[in-house]
Amino acid sequence: MNDKKDGAAEKGPPLALVVAVAENGVIGKENGLPWHISSDLKRFRALTMGKPLLMGRKTFESIGRALPGRETILISRDPAFVPSPGVHHAVTIDSALALAAARAEVMKADEIIIAGGSEIFAALLDRVNRMYVTFIAAAPKGDVFFPSVDWSNWEEIHREDHLPQKGDDAAFSFVDFVRRDASHHATQAMP
Repeated sequence: MNDKKDGAAEKGPPLALVVAVAENGVIGKENGLPWHISSDLKRFRALTMGKPLLMGRKTFESIGRALPGRETILISRDPAFVPSPGVHHAVTIDSALALAAARAEVMKADEIIIAGGSEIFAALLDRVNRMYVTFIAAAPKGDVFFPSVDWSNWEEIHREDHLPQKGDDAAFSFVDFVRRDASHHATQAMP
């Protein structure tokens, strides 16, 4: 799987990234989310149910447990790290992808979900071929940021704009992207 960047895990389904990101690029603050968007949590659940879910240690710690109905694969460089019951541990990105591909086959999942955090997103962005993004219409303070994305390489295929509902701190948009031909290289602002 060395340097594989075609959006698929070796012998497995394609990779998809799920993220909620504020206008200023913030995705986290003090090991949590700097907003509460009830609708986004429901969308996250729907998008990830029945699929392998890759995440870094800090993201896992912010969630605090294995998520039911999904195979959680935690990526940590510490080989001695002992995850919670029901959580698989991988020391490298490639070993995590291989494990996710094997679990996806057993689960009959159509994609492998990359759930964060920032370092994992940055490491896998070139391998992902779909992104499910919730753009939060706010600019909260934070200490974790989404990596820079060349948006010209992505085609928007679905958008839902929402005013805040009960349980939502801000307006937001659900936007789905698929990777275009990678020959475009201009870095643009977030859509």
